Amino acid sequence: MAEERFRKEETLEMRQRLFYSEDPVKIVRARGQYLFDENGKRYLDCISNVQHVGHCHPAITKAATAQMDILNANARFLHDNIVLYADRLAATLPKKLSVFYFVNSGSEANDLALRLAEQYTQHEDVVVLDHAYHGHLKSLIDISPYKFRKLAGQKEWVHVAPLPDTYRGIYREEHPNPGQAYADTVKHLIEEINKKGRKIAAFFAESLPSVGGQIILPQGYFSKVAEYVRSAGGVFVADEVQTGFGRTGTHFWAFQLQGEDFCPDIVTMGKPMGNGHPLACVATTVEIAGAFTANGVEYFNTFGGNPVSCAIGLAVLDVIEKEDLRGNAIRVGAHLKDLLKKLQQRHEIIGDVRGVGLFVGLELVTDRQTKPPATKTAAWLVKRLKEEDRICVSTDGPWENVLKFKPPMCFSMENAELVVQCIDRILTASSSPLLASIWPPSCEFPSGSVSAPCPQSFSALPSFPPPLKSSSTSWPFSDVSMYCCSASDILNYYT
Repeated sequence: MAEERFRKEETLEMRQRLFYSEDPVKIVRARGQYLFDENGKRYLDCISNVQHVGHCHPAITKAATAQMDILNANARFLHDNIVLYADRLAATLPKKLSVFYFVNSGSEANDLALRLAEQYTQHEDVVVLDHAYHGHLKSLIDISPYKFRKLAGQKEWVHVAPLPDTYRGIYREEHPNPGQAYADTVKHLIEEINKKGRKIAAFFAESLPSVGGQIILPQGYFSKVAEYVRSAGGVFVADEVQTGFGRTGTHFWAFQLQGEDFCPDIVTMGKPMGNGHPLACVATTVEIAGAFTANGVEYFNTFGGNPVSCAIGLAVLDVIEKEDLRGNAIRVGAHLKDLLKKLQQRHEIIGDVRGVGLFVGLELVTDRQTKPPATKTAAWLVKRLKEEDRICVSTDGPWENVLKFKPPMCFSMENAELVVQCIDRILTASSSPLLASIWPPSCEFPSGSVSAPCPQSFSALPSFPPPLKSSSTSWPFSDVSMYCCSASDILNYYT
């Protein structure tokens, strides 16, 4: 089969522009941490946490094709793969999480987790964290502040607790015990819910909030929240769809960062589980599963846990172990964080560097004291990295000012060094005195430096373009209104 069936322009006509909307990238093949477009150009992928062990890993492809060549049937029939896979997953989790429901996506897993919690507790209300996102189904939009605030709004049975962000939240790093302080906000919220005559079914949280801005939760938070939630008759649901399967390096599951003694009542998993194949799961206790079964309504999933999906899941676990990808996440993640911390010392716009393993966030602000988000600069930096260096990153956080790094787990030391070098080059160029003399004033870059994404037209500026370095050259940029060219483009042209 040909790698490209349509020209890029034809493909664009048939679908929405979702990413890099001004100039979408058409990818026709991939391998490891690299993507290749229709012209053979290679891009470094810093964001595909779905392709957990690397794009098109040969061991995953081999396992999938071998099983597909023998049998693929639904779970109505007995097959060893689903039992073998459940047993392998159980070995990574606390013993009480011993019942597994296999589904096809993280959204489907989270929807099932809600059903389990409601059936077990016989309650309806759910507590979630601010800015959370748990999936695209209607039930999950309802518990995702990131989404419902843009749509129909907050339902009566949904209650939003403060995001435990120790960088810009209500309790910060200098607080003596931010984990307890944030947990107490959940306790107070539950008390208010009970005063209204309502009862909670579940507290639902990502083990490391991603859409919220690559947040590392303070120690002790989950344990205290679980104590309050259970005493109110609810269950604790840990959403590991983004962060599971060793991304933190030190632990297989991100909730384990909260201590050996902490165990959720329900764990959901998805994205990295099948390395791009639709595979997800809910793990829970015998008690919760028993209450779910006791309602007399059979739970059946046509594709969940089929032999091919489980063969792929088993292969992913094998690769994580054989290639020491957790160890790689520890080493490369620490190196990336260290390099970004050093970069923070050079650039005032970098407000915070945070993360664990290969889950890292770089937050940009216009002032380190008051912390206004540098949203435009973050978008511009993403754009420049793609256009100048063919590096794919994206932004997250409530103000889209956090560059997120969740690459395939085979991401290398050299990859980390390249990314940081390119960020440094772009930010350094943006603060050049020469640029400051020709660029429109910006509200984004601190300390008198400037930002590329300015809506003011260059042509409206007095004496623009300024004198060129050579009278025989002409201005090379045809569109000079917005995002017209990079800082380094202009510096190279005038110096």
